[in-house]
Amino acid sequence: MTETNILNIKNLSISFGSNEVIHNISYHLNENEILGMVGESGSGKSVSSLAVLGLLPKNISKITHGEILFENENLVTLSNKAFQNIRGNKIAMIFQEPMSSLNPSMTCGTQVEEILFKHTNLSKEEAQAETLQLFEKVRLPEPKRVYKSYPHEISGGQKQRVMIAMAIACKPDILIADEPTTALDVTVQKDIIALLKTLQKETKMSVIFITHDLALISEIAHRVLVMYQGHIVEQGSVTEIFKNPQHNYTKALINSRPSLNKRLKTLPTIQDYLKGKVSKEVVSKEQREKQHEKLYSQPPLLEVINVEKEYISKSGWFSKPSKFKAVNKVSFKLYEGETLGLVGESGCGKSTLGNAILQLDKATAGTILYNGVDLTKLSKTETRKLRKDIQIIFQDPYSSLNPRIPVGAAIMEPMKVHNLYHSDEERKEKVVAILNRVGLSEAHFNRYPHEFSGGQRQRIGIARTIALQPKLIVCDESVSALDISVQAQVLNLLNELKEDFGFTYIFISHDLAVVKYMSDQLLVMNQGKIEELDDADVIYSNPKKDYTKKLIHAIPKGL
Repeated sequence: MTETNILNIKNLSISFGSNEVIHNISYHLNENEILGMVGESGSGKSVSSLAVLGLLPKNISKITHGEILFENENLVTLSNKAFQNIRGNKIAMIFQEPMSSLNPSMTCGTQVEEILFKHTNLSKEEAQAETLQLFEKVRLPEPKRVYKSYPHEISGGQKQRVMIAMAIACKPDILIADEPTTALDVTVQKDIIALLKTLQKETKMSVIFITHDLALISEIAHRVLVMYQGHIVEQGSVTEIFKNPQHNYTKALINSRPSLNKRLKTLPTIQDYLKGKVSKEVVSKEQREKQHEKLYSQPPLLEVINVEKEYISKSGWFSKPSKFKAVNKVSFKLYEGETLGLVGESGCGKSTLGNAILQLDKATAGTILYNGVDLTKLSKTETRKLRKDIQIIFQDPYSSLNPRIPVGAAIMEPMKVHNLYHSDEERKEKVVAILNRVGLSEAHFNRYPHEFSGGQRQRIGIARTIALQPKLIVCDESVSALDISVQAQVLNLLNELKEDFGFTYIFISHDLAVVKYMSDQLLVMNQGKIEELDDADVIYSNPKKDYTKKLIHAIPKGL
């Protein structure tokens, strides 16, 4: 690999108002290299990359110090007009969320052509041919169909491929990929990583790959730099960083993710590493077997028997409606105090099954017995009463909280609905105790959702759920949007609450490493059906079905 710098960042500092968020960072990008930039939300990864593209918000931020040298030109001094010739042409970017980055009112083909028209002199026919060729290059199935499709008509993985096609349309020298696989299934993520590696090899472009997942970095990057609170705390080759991390933050990032080989009693967090208080206590096979013996000797709390959920889709005015089974003859038992992991790719029927159990979306056929009572036959009043017992923790805590209500009032609200406790004073007392229990404090009672970080909002969501003292909790992708160490904190909290209050969980996720760590039994779903159901450790060490093997094989393992 040639060691010629294509990009050089020297002593860069960036401020938002009077608050400095990037502190004197220096790094370089070589030609024909993939540089991994890793760190959690707020560490400064995206801000420093937006500075390279001249995309920092104009009125509220400024580069206070330093240089960004590209082809011996300092980009800091460039006018916006001069930047337009570089942006998309010489330096391109793939954004994290393709749905909000693509224009919903334009077809995918038109959006790629728009870039070609801006930076090249191609005719309409040539641009169309080039776009179709790009769609083939990024391995989109049926390029002609995608060309005519609107973003909402294609899957998440396909949208991300369209974004990659747009980014490489003008054969840039540098591609910045900002968390390009965060919202994707592990199998789709693996495909996108393989695609980016292939494209980089073919075009010899330089890539900055930004993520909060160090294991993922090990699959794609040549060199890594680790960012923490606006500083670069460590940089070096992938092997150096993984085999011999120097900074406690890097050690925490590597170890906070659940291990696939051993089951720690508690996951280490960044704070544990920074304070030097890392517990290495492991749950032994014997302890687990003893616990399971106790769990499975009792009658089941929930019994799902041949449950189906069918949807009828009508694709056009005159076409016949077609039936689609999102859940197809699913049966399992769940025991009090157990965590059942529910795993599979997007569209496999996980959330639909969860919603059917919660009676948010009624099953088309089958029986759902909770403590011997068939939930599918309950009246609306009876279902409302049962809501107290069966609760959900949502994937996105921000959209499930009312932005106009302080969090204390939001946690008290369901208590009032179900007539828990005698007065608002008593309820407030209980809410403060719950806030303390989930790692928040009384000071947070009167604050609004926007005043909290993502991890804190997820804790509020958990507090709201446990306020009703439910028996069964459905966790629907409830840690998938969190940083690795915040995820570790929330998983530890869920396990502690389970021990303290005797909760039973259905833990839904597409992240097999997390599900394996949390679960007693593991249920693998594919296209509405159960592929495998067994002890989580047994399935991971000895998967029987090809689909399960594919899911396990796709998990980024690290070095």
